[in-house]
Amino acid sequence: MSQGSPFERRRAGLLLHPTSLPGDYDNGDLGPHAYRFVDFMAACGFSVWQTLPLGPPHADLSPYSAQSVHAGNPRLIALEPLIEAGWLQPDGGPRAGEDGWAYRQRRLIEARRGFQARGGAQGGAYDDFQRQFGYWLDSYALYQAIRAAHQGQAWFDWPRELRDRQPIALAAAKRNLAETIAQHRFEQFLFHQQWAALKRYANERGILLFGDIPLFVGYDSADVWAQRDAFLLDREGRREVVAGVPPDYFSATGQLWGNPHYAWERMRANGFQWWKERVHTQLTQFDLLRIDHFRGLEAYWEIPASAETAVSGRWQQAPGDELFQALQAQFGGLPLVAEDLGIITPEVEQLRDKHGFPGMKVLHFAFGGGADNPYLPHNHIPNAVVYTGTHDNNTTVGWFAELDQQSQSHLFDYLGGGPAQMPDLLIRAAFASVARLAVIPMQDVLCLGGDDRMNRPGVADGNWRWRFRWDQVGARVADHYRHLLDLYGRV
Repeated sequence: MSQGSPFERRRAGLLLHPTSLPGDYDNGDLGPHAYRFVDFMAACGFSVWQTLPLGPPHADLSPYSAQSVHAGNPRLIALEPLIEAGWLQPDGGPRAGEDGWAYRQRRLIEARRGFQARGGAQGGAYDDFQRQFGYWLDSYALYQAIRAAHQGQAWFDWPRELRDRQPIALAAAKRNLAETIAQHRFEQFLFHQQWAALKRYANERGILLFGDIPLFVGYDSADVWAQRDAFLLDREGRREVVAGVPPDYFSATGQLWGNPHYAWERMRANGFQWWKERVHTQLTQFDLLRIDHFRGLEAYWEIPASAETAVSGRWQQAPGDELFQALQAQFGGLPLVAEDLGIITPEVEQLRDKHGFPGMKVLHFAFGGGADNPYLPHNHIPNAVVYTGTHDNNTTVGWFAELDQQSQSHLFDYLGGGPAQMPDLLIRAAFASVARLAVIPMQDVLCLGGDDRMNRPGVADGNWRWRFRWDQVGARVADHYRHLLDLYGRV
């Protein structure tokens, strides 16, 4: 990592997506509870807040297949700052039968009217925002407006002239949908302002924000619609090949994700401009970033779009080394972490190590095998991030309850202690690791069981909705964690 990197000293962090914060409506947001969470982290001695991607999700709420790699999720926009600014009048909350998101949408429309009437000096900040982020904001707002006008249809099912971005059709859409377009622009301005203010507050208290870049992009997204040349699509915008992973120990048919693949040759030809813009946006929001499915930047599993499983795919080389050289030339040192979990080849390790990116060590994967397991703490290295588990894992309490007897015996033989000390034993093992950064999911801090996990991979419904309550945080939690972080040199 570069000089001044987050990995120059030992740190500890918490993993919590902002939607999991407490609050009044359907999901947490960037309002008072987010600031209280920063204060809680500072009291504990944590110095890194890791989130999931912040983009606007589809109906399944997954942040890993968002409608834009640049835009922020408008569900995260807090209403309290809009009332304080005088753009919104206090009210009695949602109407009968109105869910939290419908209520928030209605209030954001009201806030825009208030901004137009009473925005004052903020008008200049809004103009600056639109100029600075026009490289994605224009197409995103238009995409969302057209999508809404077609009852939420995906762009590849729109009328041909809109699907193919014919200039006359786009000009007509901009005229006819001007109000909706302006609303989406305004909401992105609000998100940007609120996130920047929260980041400033966290940074002033010694806390870095740690984001996440999904390698692949949602097919139904503003990014694919606006820049089809960056992806392997046919003349009608249909996918030629899709992303996934090959069969392995966990799945006899592999995983068929369905994301379009990048047109790497065309990206290489223009100096990876699409990636430079993507990383630029993320670096305005975060102090360090994880690249999900990092191995796909060395080689990726390419599956025919017509296939029903991932079995018929093939490996294709990706220009990861050239990409990182181009990004480093643009941005200098890259504060990136490689998600290098699963079956990783020497070539992937070489790519990671050549550019100095820390990898990941997950303690849920450590027990039940031999002493050479790379996730066991004695095999860790300083340039790494250690987790008890990630957003895709069960909570540590839930994981332990499902662990086979051999693995449980191995865990206690290795760490000492007994079942009554879970999850504290695993948390202490993470903090004791030589890995420079240790990250703990908030569920583990609260000692929660499997019903409180964030995501169940392979299960379509019911994910991404978990939230905590402040009454779950005991009075002595901050003192306990400040003691542990001091004990293991991570304050």
